[in-house]
Amino acid sequence: MERPAWAPRSIDISLPSVARIYDYYLGGSHNFEVDREAARRAMEFMPGLPKIMQANRAFMRRAVAYAAGQGISQFLDIGSGIPTFGNVHEVAQSASPGARVVYVDHDPVAVAHSHAVLRGNEHADVVAADLRKPQDILASPQVERLLDLKQPVAVLLVAILHFVEDTDDPYGAVARLGEALAPGSMLVLTHASYEGIPLPPERAGGAVDVYKDLRNPLIMRSREEIARFFEGYDMVEPGLVPMPVWRPDTAPEDEDPYAFSGFAGVGRTA
Repeated sequence: MERPAWAPRSIDISLPSVARIYDYYLGGSHNFEVDREAARRAMEFMPGLPKIMQANRAFMRRAVAYAAGQGISQFLDIGSGIPTFGNVHEVAQSASPGARVVYVDHDPVAVAHSHAVLRGNEHADVVAADLRKPQDILASPQVERLLDLKQPVAVLLVAILHFVEDTDDPYGAVARLGEALAPGSMLVLTHASYEGIPLPPERAGGAVDVYKDLRNPLIMRSREEIARFFEGYDMVEPGLVPMPVWRPDTAPEDEDPYAFSGFAGVGRTA
């Protein structure tokens, strides 16, 4: 397999990458056949996976626009993935010129692409770090340069927490991030769940098993378990809901049934 110029020398392009699989679901071009094969195996069980990912991105854009409309001009996107059209900095800086954005990912392909996309943008940068080590993120030079943690920040955890196992203490990581935020900050997240998937759980479990085989287990949490991430936050209406229901631009009943898989929400600190 020939290595394209955009693939860092440090990565093994013979192994599937969750970030590149996600890119494939969104119709991106920065993925390999090994990623597409893994995605197709998962789609044998859940053919609507691309619809779920598209609903994730659409929610993210609405949430960023909402945060900007509420006066927030700083964004910390953790688990940002490979940049695609309508990314956080594009939405935020369109709504609020001068808005500052820091992307965070531990996938070297995602980091390399973010650097390329952000070249020349003085108000956005990327950190190679892991959600499971929030202090590394908060103490990074990029965060220290661009974000004033004494002012409100919107922290985005979109489609990332379901890749953090309970043994890695995702609730503790989210809590430590929250402790560093100023009053008026926001937590924006989506999370996979068996609730809402238009399939029997045992069939959807086949797609979950594909991710387990990739050594990136997909942790399907209940709505109650997902709500725990918002402890200490006041929920923004309409609360923790299926993605198309959160402040929709179009009628939710027109959405694909798969788009209602999992939950999305926004919380704000008092």
